[in-house]
Amino acid sequence: MVNVMESRPSHPAPADSVPDAGLTTGTVARRLGVSPTTLRSWDRRYGLGPAAREDGRHRRWTPRDVALLEEMCRLTGTGVPPGEAARAAQHAFGHPAQAAPRLPVPAQAPRPGAAGSGLPLGTVRQECRGLARAAVRLDAPAVEARLALVVERLGTAAAWEEVMAPALRAVGRKWETAGERYVEVEHLLSWHVSSALRRVPPAPATTGPPVLLACVPEEQHTLPVEALAAGLGERGVPLRMFGGAVPAGALDDAVRRTGPAAVVLWSQSRDTADRRLARAVAGRAWGVKGARGGASLLLAGPGWAGATPGGVLRPRSLREALRLLGAGEAAERG
Repeated sequence: MVNVMESRPSHPAPADSVPDAGLTTGTVARRLGVSPTTLRSWDRRYGLGPAAREDGRHRRWTPRDVALLEEMCRLTGTGVPPGEAARAAQHAFGHPAQAAPRLPVPAQAPRPGAAGSGLPLGTVRQECRGLARAAVRLDAPAVEARLALVVERLGTAAAWEEVMAPALRAVGRKWETAGERYVEVEHLLSWHVSSALRRVPPAPATTGPPVLLACVPEEQHTLPVEALAAGLGERGVPLRMFGGAVPAGALDDAVRRTGPAAVVLWSQSRDTADRRLARAVAGRAWGVKGARGGASLLLAGPGWAGATPGGVLRPRSLREALRLLGAGEAAERG
């Protein structure tokens, strides 16, 4: 944006760059990360329109108008329904709440699970809806703020199972049915979820052998394992995190060198699940003769669906994995 303190051009400037003339709907939409259609809908339904219209037709938004819209975006981003958000924003800026929309709009039944985000969310927490809205807008600061807040309020396990994972699944379903659309939304959301999980402050680690976390060879989906690592660290459980696509030989070396209390192997799909590797890890023992020991094996993820070998644990959720690893009760929040 051109600095208004620079020398004036010799020809008239377009209205978008002249503060007194106000901003066009397109400019405001780009600034807020919403569509022009959304702004027009908010105007019709809730009276959140511009204070002035050029020639009685063209919208020109003043700084006060934009500030009210920013508050509307902030509230809907936290999961507040649009109607309630509009009333709260109007109250905050001294605008009387509209008893009825300026123009009559036919009533429409809400689309199940859409919640204003365009994603198939279903029945989820308000925090999940707010996160989804921010992700669809590609509003990175809002996504980061929402994630930090839910981790702080709920703890890692509930934040992952009730907010992060449902939003990620909804984005994944959306881009699978929409071609290349929404890929950018999934990438942005995944990046910030990973960042939020790595910022979870660990508690002082207890003594004892660690828990080893790894994805099987060829498996690149690491977010669920990152969530488990964050949950264990939050509870002070010592761990070693190896991430995605760990070769079988490297995994065997890591088990032999660390002597872990447990090994968690993640597989997202049956194509990557390696049951021969699982049997090898389950049979690995170490220590001197007569006092040899081994690690508990947890097979995590949908790739391991089907029969589970005897003595091998099969957690179905993050909370269950934490419980099986002896960390299920600590650090939980309401």
